[in-house]
Amino acid sequence: MEVKTMSQALQLHAQVLKLGNSPTSESHKILSNVFTFAALSPAGDLNHARLILKSNPSLNSYFYNTVIRAYSRSSDPSHPSQALSLFLLMLHGPFHNIPGPDKFTFPFVLKCCVRLNLTLQAKQIHGLIAKMGLSSDSHIGNSLIYMYSELEELGAAYNVFDRMSERDVVSWTSMIDGLVDNDRPAEAIKKFEQMLECEVEVNDATVVSVLRACADMGALNVGKTVHKIVKERKLHGKGNVMTALIDMYAKCGCIESAWQVFNDVMDKDVFVWTAIISGLASHGQCKEAIDLFSEMEASKINPDEKAMTAILSACRNAGLIIQGYNFLSSMQKRHGVRPTIQHYGCMVDLLVRAGLLKEAEEFIDKMPIKPDAVLWRTLIWACNVYGDTTRAKRLMKHLGLQETDADDGGSFILASNVYASDGKWCDKAKVRELMKQKGLVKPAGCSRIEVEGVIHEFVMGDYNHSEAKKIYGKLNEMVDKLRKEGYYPKVSDVLLEVDDQEKANQLLHHSEKLALAFGLIKMSPDSEIRIVKNLRSCEDCHEFMKLVSRVYQRDIIVRDRIRFHHFRYGDCSCKNYW
Repeated sequence: MEVKTMSQALQLHAQVLKLGNSPTSESHKILSNVFTFAALSPAGDLNHARLILKSNPSLNSYFYNTVIRAYSRSSDPSHPSQALSLFLLMLHGPFHNIPGPDKFTFPFVLKCCVRLNLTLQAKQIHGLIAKMGLSSDSHIGNSLIYMYSELEELGAAYNVFDRMSERDVVSWTSMIDGLVDNDRPAEAIKKFEQMLECEVEVNDATVVSVLRACADMGALNVGKTVHKIVKERKLHGKGNVMTALIDMYAKCGCIESAWQVFNDVMDKDVFVWTAIISGLASHGQCKEAIDLFSEMEASKINPDEKAMTAILSACRNAGLIIQGYNFLSSMQKRHGVRPTIQHYGCMVDLLVRAGLLKEAEEFIDKMPIKPDAVLWRTLIWACNVYGDTTRAKRLMKHLGLQETDADDGGSFILASNVYASDGKWCDKAKVRELMKQKGLVKPAGCSRIEVEGVIHEFVMGDYNHSEAKKIYGKLNEMVDKLRKEGYYPKVSDVLLEVDDQEKANQLLHHSEKLALAFGLIKMSPDSEIRIVKNLRSCEDCHEFMKLVSRVYQRDIIVRDRIRFHHFRYGDCSCKNYW
C-alpha cells in the first residue's frame, strides 16, 4: 500500500473517513502512510498533513513528530516557527488529549531553534530535556552539540560533549564541525586526533570536517595523514571527500596534489570541478582555470553560483576585464544562475585592481541589486591605494559610520586609513574613538607556519614564542643582507603618526616576516616555506619575500586573504598584481 501521488493520498484518506469513529488497524496503517507521504514527500502537501492532525488531535506522538520534522527541514522560512508552535501544543498535551513530546521530538525542535537563532529558547528546551531525564540519549546529545555550535555557544557544546556517557561518530564529528565553523581549526584538529586515539571509526562527514580545519590552518602534514585514512577506509569514492581533499591541498599551497586528486575522481560533479577551478584561480593559474571551466561545460556539468564565483575570481586575479564582463553577463542566460552580490563583488574587485575607479563606481551604481558595505569598501580601499582620497572621502558616506547601529569594524578601519593617508590625524582619532565606544577591535594580523607537523602562529611584534630571541636575531641578519640588495622599508605602508624609523620597525615585525625567519631557522634548505596569513599582504612584505627567495635561494609560498604568492628566484607568481 505505497502512496505515490497526492491524488492517491486524498483517495485513501477519504476511505479512512468513511470508516467513521471505529478505526481499525488497517485504517490506521492507511492513515499513517497518507500522513507520512503528505508531510515528508516532495510531492506531498504539508498543509494536508497538518489538517489531518488538527482533525484528529488524539493521534499518537509519531504524527506530531513527523510534522515537526517536516517543518524543520522545509525551505519555507515560516515553517520553523510553526514547528515550535506545534511543540508548545504538545507541551500542554495532557490538558487537550494530545501526546507530550518524547525523545524523537527534540532533535527537530532544536534544529528549528538554530534556524530562528533562538539561543534563550534553545537553552530552555535543553533544561526541559534534562528535567525529562533524556540527557543521556545520544541522538539528543548530538543535536545539542550541533545546536550550541551553530548558535556560537562553544562552551555549552563542550559541556554536552564532555558529559556524554557514550560518544559515537556523530558526536565527535558534530564537535569537530562546530569548532571549524567557529574559527577554531586548531582545536578541531586536536579533537580529531583524540577521536582516533579513542578508536572511533571516522566516516566521510568526519573527514570533510577535519579537512576543512586543515585548509583553514594550512596544516598540510595533518591533511596528508587524513588522505591516508581516506584511502585506508576506502572513502575516496565519496564526492564530498574528494572535493574537500582538493580544497585542502589547494589551500595548503599544493596545487599539484589538488590536480592529482581531481584527476583521480571518476565521476566528477560540479563541486569537484568548482574546487579545482577555485584552487587554480587562487594560485594565479587563471588561464588553466578558464580552460577547465570550458571543459566542465563541455562535460555537460552546469555551473552553480559557487562555480561562477570561482571563474570570476580567476578573471579578477589575472586582470581579465573583458572575460569577466562576458562571464557575468552570460551566467543567467547561459546557465540559469542569477548573479549575486558575490559575483558583482568579483567584478568590482577586478575593475579597481586595474585602477578603473570611475568605471567601478559607475558599475556599482548600475547594479540591479543593492550594494553592500563590502563592495563600497573594495572601491574605497582602491581609491586609497591609487591616491584618489577625494573620491574615497566622498564615497565613505555609503559605509554608514554615523548610524547608531553601525557595527562593521572593517568599515571603521578603512575610514581611519583614508584619513591617515590624507594626513587627517584628528579625523582618524575620532574614528578610532568611535570604534572604541562601540567595542569594535581591529583584527590582529597573524601568520601560521607548519614545522615538523606542528603549527606555529605569530602576530605582529610577537615576543611570546619560545624562540623569539633567535627569530629576531635572524630577522636582523636578513635585513642586513637584503639592504645590500637594495631593500628599503616602504614606510608609506604604515599609517601611523610616528617617525620613519619607528615605521620601519613596525614593518620589520609584521607577522609573516616573523614566520619566515622561524622557517629559515628550523626548516631544511631544500624545503618549501609555507605561510598562511589572515590579512592581505602589504607591499613591503611582498617585496621582502621576493628578495629573501633570491638571496637565500628558498621557495616561499604565502597564502594571504586574497590569493597565493609563490616566491622563487626573486619573482612572485602574482606578477605584482594582487
